[in-house]
Amino acid sequence: MPRYAEMSKAELEAELAEVRARYGEMAARGLKLNMARGKPSAAQLELSLPMLDVLDSEADLAAEDGTDCRNYGVLDGIPEAKRLMAALLDDEPENVIVLGNASLTAMYDAMVRYLVFGALGSTPWGRLPEVKWLCPVPGYDRHFSICEDLGIEMIPVPLCEDGPDMEEVERLVVADDAIKGIWCVPKYSNPSGITYSDETVRRLAAMECAADDFRIFWDNAYAVHHFSGDPAEQDIVLDIAEACREAGNPDRYLKFGSTSKITFPGAGVAALAASPANIAEIKRHLGVQAIGHDKLNQLRHARFLEEGARLPEHMAAHGALMGPKFELVEKKLAEELAEAGIATWTNPRGGYFVSFEGPAGTARRIVELAKNAGVTMTGAGATWPYGDDPADSNIRIAPSLPPLEELDAAMDVFTCCVKLAALEQLVEE
Repeated sequence: MPRYAEMSKAELEAELAEVRARYGEMAARGLKLNMARGKPSAAQLELSLPMLDVLDSEADLAAEDGTDCRNYGVLDGIPEAKRLMAALLDDEPENVIVLGNASLTAMYDAMVRYLVFGALGSTPWGRLPEVKWLCPVPGYDRHFSICEDLGIEMIPVPLCEDGPDMEEVERLVVADDAIKGIWCVPKYSNPSGITYSDETVRRLAAMECAADDFRIFWDNAYAVHHFSGDPAEQDIVLDIAEACREAGNPDRYLKFGSTSKITFPGAGVAALAASPANIAEIKRHLGVQAIGHDKLNQLRHARFLEEGARLPEHMAAHGALMGPKFELVEKKLAEELAEAGIATWTNPRGGYFVSFEGPAGTARRIVELAKNAGVTMTGAGATWPYGDDPADSNIRIAPSLPPLEELDAAMDVFTCCVKLAALEQLVEE
């Protein structure tokens, strides 16, 4: 089949009629398939079921320091859990605060603290005329929702193959003291799956900022989510904490992470890591907000994952379930769309998403067509601040939840919708 751009008007119309008929057949099947969010599949959740048996009425429910995990107290986490989360966050246990079950909550709370109290003595951001935040795109919609909910202006910057476009980031932050931070998903980024290069990490740590209280929100959501074996060398991220210390900006970063996609998303453990000064400030406010988090859950996770020692084995089992799904997505996209020359997409080595770029002006139409045929995708525009993708071209594909046979059917529908939207556009030109 020739590329669509090389086809005559008559050939395009004939191809459109054929694809439209195929779409009608698919829509008539009454499918109900969901690829909207990056949820672990039931098979992945079953990998952690043995954790529920770690604690019972006969178990020792004391932490190693003697803390009774059934009771109040221990604001920053029991020692075993601090070591586990330090392994996830690539940091030292003394720099870690173990929280509830959601890193998203930790990020929201951190932003609110800066708005109300400022950062290490700076003017509270909420008292400033405006607060701005850099948002690499395509990016994570829930990051953007935090900024939008709190009235923080979002500035999109391109996400390249090795991280944010650092020339653009450096140009912006040096000129505007209202820019207070940047969202970063440094490993297997959501949705593109790219991993930050060492140079990008060093430049983020060392760049000159007009705002002395500039903060990097380092969301390490996919730190151990490789599809097979150990991560390749290019997937190992330079430690942002070390880079910031070496650059003379030790307080610039906050790391966030959780076990949400490692064990149970609704009953995991979240944590943050930061410099000693930031940790002291956070604990001061946290001491008013909470008396302590769920230490039984912390103890359960620490024992089940052996404080991180079992993570490689456990995540290899996740990878064995995830890898074939991403292979299927790549196969379907290549087989159905490569020759047509109408789309590009990422082929990540880990994480939870594929970033898909269709013809400009078609993403919303593709998502609408898929929904009408029984396949729910992430909303078009979700990967941009305010849900506004100016090119209307990016779609996040989330293959993790459906079983392989359902994913196969969903990708058939999706690729058909891409062709249909592209052909509709070309015929109308």
